[in-house]
Amino acid sequence: MNVLLCSINNLKELYDLAGVEVGQNFYWQIGTLQVHGQVLIASWVIIGILLSSAIIVVRNQQIIPTRDQNFFESVLELIRDVSQTQIGEDYGPWVPFIGTLFLFIFVSNWSGILLPWKIVKLPHGELAAPTNDINTTVALALLTSAAYFYAGLSKKGIGYFSKYIKPTPILLPINIIEDFTKPLSLSFRLFGNVLADDLVVVVLVSLVPSVVPIPVMLLGLFTSGIQALIFATLAASYIGESVDDYH
Repeated sequence: MNVLLCSINNLKELYDLAGVEVGQNFYWQIGTLQVHGQVLIASWVIIGILLSSAIIVVRNQQIIPTRDQNFFESVLELIRDVSQTQIGEDYGPWVPFIGTLFLFIFVSNWSGILLPWKIVKLPHGELAAPTNDINTTVALALLTSAAYFYAGLSKKGIGYFSKYIKPTPILLPINIIEDFTKPLSLSFRLFGNVLADDLVVVVLVSLVPSVVPIPVMLLGLFTSGIQALIFATLAASYIGESVDDYH
């Protein structure tokens, strides 16, 4: 009973994170549904960038790859390597999911540094990278949790839940709590790092606008890419644990 109550409390805490606000936010009221306008606009901008890039690459494929084609093929190879390393032989069907997570987070993180979001004026708040908002990172973390549960149930059926009493039933409470802490860890790590990078750049631009922000922005681009890779690697690792016969 105590384990169940603890799990319910963890879920409630994760749900409440969606209500966390940093500064002012812009909302759309659609009937009884309140939509976070800033996140929705920024997310569709990122999706548009990804779709446009994919269409351009697919339409202009060459027998002798161009520089752009080589770049995108290298990214695909990276995603395949990460998926294969973490998931194993059955990695193929999960490459699109892991790749989508990586590319969306990567482009979102970079957009916070490279795109002039503040040019677009909103009635309340201002546009920023989608991953700069806790709503986005929690949604991505919950999607990852749903994915590894689906992976485990698809391969092992109801026997998937036997992992909670392995190697001993004494670990049942810890194994259950672990599944609730995974999305918390994923969402906090990504949100915290992206928000911290953005705040550091804003502060330095306001204090020393001409020189100091440039190396900090370059460092931010590097760390943003690393955060996207870490998130995708952890997502693939969780899926690999679910389908692994030893778990």
